[in-house]
Amino acid sequence: MSLTREEVTSVLGPVDDALAAEVLATGASLAELSEAWAWLNADEAQLNAYRPMPTGRVAQLIDILSPPDEEQ
Repeated sequence: MSLTREEVTSVLGPVDDALAAEVLATGASLAELSEAWAWLNADEAQLNAYRPMPTGRVAQLIDILSPPDEEQ
């Protein structure tokens, strides 16, 4: 089941309309968004728990939610 704006806010906190729309456009579920958020905030813990690297929508959400690289 696809996410709602309220579910996006419940996981991520307040977000702007553009980010919310991008997340919603993925068609991800609440579980997928929660998993992506967990990877972003505790990737080492996920690896230590021998969780497989994210793929599919979870990986797409991680790309969307990750801060941009500051490489020049």
